[in-house]
Amino acid sequence: MGRIGNIINKKGKQDAKRAKVFTKHSRAIAVAAKEGGKDPEYNAALKTAIEKAKADNMPNDNIDRAIAKGVGSGANENYETIVYEGYGPAGVAVIVEALTDNKNRTAGNIRYYFDKNGGNLGTSGCVSFMFDKKGQILIEASENVSEDELMELALEIGAEDFISEEDGYEIVTSPEDFSAVRDALKEKGYEFISADVNMVPQTTTVLSDEEQVKSMNKLIDMLEDDDDVQNIYHNWEIM
Repeated sequence: MGRIGNIINKKGKQDAKRAKVFTKHSRAIAVAAKEGGKDPEYNAALKTAIEKAKADNMPNDNIDRAIAKGVGSGANENYETIVYEGYGPAGVAVIVEALTDNKNRTAGNIRYYFDKNGGNLGTSGCVSFMFDKKGQILIEASENVSEDELMELALEIGAEDFISEEDGYEIVTSPEDFSAVRDALKEKGYEFISADVNMVPQTTTVLSDEEQVKSMNKLIDMLEDDDDVQNIYHNWEIM
């Protein structure tokens, strides 16, 4: 299964945890609004957080409430972004981005998830060198999407790479060019499976042992269920 197929499967899993996903989006939107103001046209972080929430079908009312909460919150709610790095079963590299108001709680929970599933939490920088920060825009294959037209447009508007898979197309950008490429594609009417700046692994690891596969799935599930965890990146190649 390619990367795009994996993303589609992940979104299916997220649909079953809709309330949990909305909670994470609400927190990200509120923090972005608090730090940069309520207008997404002048706040790139807020614009990206809203785009991600809409991609998961979060209602506009929920988005508006999260923005209002962020703008209205004072010193009582202070969230900070913390990045954790570690190893899953068989040395799979894992990066976890959290948004937390209690880093001791979050660190303890994440360490527990790794320990419980045959992995271990490492030090800062222990696996991040194996990833590149890239903009990723995924578009599902369909009769309405011409591969040649999409590739030509993507490269014309500043994409670094265009990757075609059975399930769809991956457009890769630098982090700096991501917003411009995303907005240009959206203006042309393209719909995205996902669009975000991600940590993309340089190489991948295959797990052949069934127990290791179970443990890795469980580790990801436990991390996703934690309200503090915003993003999970890994180099496990799901077969």
